[in-house]
Amino acid sequence: MSTEVQIHEKLPLAQAIPLGLQHVFAMFGATVLVPFLTGLSPSVALLSSGIGTIIFLLLTKSQVPAYLGSSFAYIGVLTIFVQSNNSAGAMGGVLAVGLVYVILFLLMAAFGTRWIHTIVPPIVAGPVVSIIGLSLTPVAADMASGNWYIAAFTLAVAAILSVYAKGFLKIIPILIAIIAGYIVAGIMGMVDFKPIYAVLNPEDFIAFPVALGKDFIWPSWDKIAILAFAPLALVTVIEDLGHMIVLGNITHSDPLKKPGFHRVLLGNGLATGLAGLIGGPPVTTYGENIGVLAVTKVYSTFNIWIAAILAIIFSIINPLQVAIMSIPTAVMGGVCILLFGMIGAAGLRTLIEAKIDFSETKNLIIASVIFALGIGLPEHSVAWATVIGIALNLILRGHSENAKA
Repeated sequence: MSTEVQIHEKLPLAQAIPLGLQHVFAMFGATVLVPFLTGLSPSVALLSSGIGTIIFLLLTKSQVPAYLGSSFAYIGVLTIFVQSNNSAGAMGGVLAVGLVYVILFLLMAAFGTRWIHTIVPPIVAGPVVSIIGLSLTPVAADMASGNWYIAAFTLAVAAILSVYAKGFLKIIPILIAIIAGYIVAGIMGMVDFKPIYAVLNPEDFIAFPVALGKDFIWPSWDKIAILAFAPLALVTVIEDLGHMIVLGNITHSDPLKKPGFHRVLLGNGLATGLAGLIGGPPVTTYGENIGVLAVTKVYSTFNIWIAAILAIIFSIINPLQVAIMSIPTAVMGGVCILLFGMIGAAGLRTLIEAKIDFSETKNLIIASVIFALGIGLPEHSVAWATVIGIALNLILRGHSENAKA
């Protein structure tokens, strides 16, 4: 097996299915956490995640190996509307988010996307990539704090396999580490198996997502909800831009150019619109799955297709959902430390490969401000850091202390 598996390559199903499952494990916790926090259905969130990812892959011509999961940017507004018994208004707001994406797609399709590389050169892209990973590390550390011994064991298994394993084992270190951590946690009495046994009976084995059944509520166009949700789309659009820069860095491709950032926005927008129609939260590209690509060096979108199909299956089969949800947070914290850290390191690699001159005060200022805001701000840190970084680069553009007089 070659060192890297490229975007267009397809591995045999016997290998692709475990690789897809690895992506499911990486996104599952965050994807179902959003509905738990907001009062929506976890199974519908999982379903909309799987279908939304398929829509995204189709519209990006299977050229962008990104998985779409529940977005954390909308937790606040979702909670307000859902818990005030205005789920219909909340879903109308989610549809409005999708509409903003579509409008931006039309604008970019008309005016092009080449300007993106002009306003996001390596001195901006590198730090932005890094903070995407580093801003998530507190979440990983908090998860790991449930039991640092289990987290450290899981992290060690993933790291050792990533470096020393041979053949197929080398590209599924996250999957094996999670399974190993789960087994050890089970032996230590940290896993509650009762919920799994409870859904093994035939009556509870299959559970069609509730929002698609008799309790389905059609979205309504609530003006207040639209005004609350729609502006947040600009935050997640900027985060999508950062994720595409990360993907380009990791996969040695340029998704901003091929298939183009406008297609990325259309795919994400229609996927979010679909989520609103069936009762799920808005979706966005996931850093967890980008981290899996960085660790495994397997970039095939075929594996993302497999992950999306598995997510749809898991949304219907109760025991599978419950089994994954029974994984202790410390186990996931251990692997997330590696996944998020790899994204942070990818940003540093961008700066090194671009040979950024940090003897230039301009470069130091741009990088330091992006790092400070990206790590320090409590909310939407990546979006704000990206915007300020772009602005600083445009303001200071052309100045060089080392230029000859």
